Amino acid sequence: MELNALLALPAVLPSLPRVVALLIAELARDEPNLRRVNQLVGSDPALAARVLECANGAEFEAQQCIAGVPEALALLGTLQLRELVGSAPLGTTSRSVPGMNLQHFWRYSLNTAKLARALAGSVHQNQVAAYTAGLLHGLGELVIHLADPERAQSLNTLVSPLDMRRSKLEQRVFGYCYCHVSAALAQRWQLPQVVVDALNYQHSPFDNNAYEPLAGVLHLAAWRARAREVGLDDREMAVTFPDQVGLPLGLDIDMVLQQDPIDWTVRPEAGAFV
Repeated sequence: MELNALLALPAVLPSLPRVVALLIAELARDEPNLRRVNQLVGSDPALAARVLECANGAEFEAQQCIAGVPEALALLGTLQLRELVGSAPLGTTSRSVPGMNLQHFWRYSLNTAKLARALAGSVHQNQVAAYTAGLLHGLGELVIHLADPERAQSLNTLVSPLDMRRSKLEQRVFGYCYCHVSAALAQRWQLPQVVVDALNYQHSPFDNNAYEPLAGVLHLAAWRARAREVGLDDREMAVTFPDQVGLPLGLDIDMVLQQDPIDWTVRPEAGAFV
């Protein structure tokens, strides 16, 4: 399936049921805790995407593109947010996205967002845009699995969806990878160009004829989060560290690991929304 054909299909991106349930309960209060609402929306890639799409739509005519969930929530009223959350598709079964372990995907996406924000701060890049790019960067993988489940799952027998080699394999098989799909979605949702570019070039930040710093930040954050998901040890991380991306940013492997804000010893269920 060509990229334009894939993008023409409706994408029903599922949300984490627990996040939706907690949001519904919080928004039912007379005075919802806005900090809690922001934390919850900012932990779910699909919900964050819907909120950002709404805030950047014609209804609000924002003078500049909204890059982050907090700014988007400031525009949306409680009633509108209740409707958006209440209508969110839920990833309730293993068949919600064939071939994808959604629990792993949600955890990985949130960890990448946190890592991207921390790394962006260390190299003086936009931390809000970095967090958004990190949270949304893998949505293209869900779209590919939903639109072309047979071929996507055949790739899963070679490398997992969260394997660091996934984008190159998809590029060879499809002619595009999840990065391009995520970027096209962000463009459709009218997100800032800095986010779109970071998503589009995350797999290879040198492809845009000029180095894309935020794409480099996202690349490093995704490397760290994927290394955790596939269980790389210290030696394997040292071997796979993308120094060709880190060095132009002034980041070596020790600096990247020092900026890691995540306590990997905490069980995901306990620390998912911190």
